[in-house]
Amino acid sequence: MTITRQDTDSAWALQGLEDGRSSVRLRAALAVGTTPDPRFVDKLVERCAIEPEFFVRDMLTWALTRHSVAMTLPGLIREVRSERAQARSQALHTLSKIGDRRAWPAITRALLSDADDEVARSAWRAAVILVPDGEEAGLAAVLATQLGRGGRETQLSLGRALVALGEVIVPALLAATTAADPRVRAHALATQRLLRDPDTGFESAIEEAKRAVALGGSGQEGR
Repeated sequence: MTITRQDTDSAWALQGLEDGRSSVRLRAALAVGTTPDPRFVDKLVERCAIEPEFFVRDMLTWALTRHSVAMTLPGLIREVRSERAQARSQALHTLSKIGDRRAWPAITRALLSDADDEVARSAWRAAVILVPDGEEAGLAAVLATQLGRGGRETQLSLGRALVALGEVIVPALLAATTAADPRVRAHALATQRLLRDPDTGFESAIEEAKRAVALGGSGQEGR
């Protein structure tokens, strides 16, 4: 049996993905993406779930996007149901980068409201990319149930996801501006401002919305 240079490189890359040094893992992921090989897909998906370094995870995702969708989709869809939050989050992130709408059924309401903020944020980004034509309003209604959630970064992620859906979000936002929770009202008002003027800074939009809510604003600005 002849051992080729490609076999040697593949063996190095597989070992490199598990190396204790992040720089070696990064080079290994780069090598795998540069020369795609179906034999690496399962290992790449597996590493995404446990890789501690963000920049290495991003390279793992890039490497997965370089492989056939037919090879990557089944494993990624399996991972979004994982009990490990990082596995769910990174799989959703990768699905958003691949952008194949066949993954849409995997974006469940449970993921869009996941208790882990990073998972939920990844699900929101993936959802607005993968949503089929004609289902945007339904997605907007589900996303609107998350208004008021989390800190600034989480709220900004949701605001951007909603705005990416366009005018279909107006009814859901208008309803949210009358919610009992002032955080929900403020978030809805800030998102309305972002929809009207995407160049508006979210920090200023949310602060202005909070002032409006404190003064008794009821969301009339969506009218």
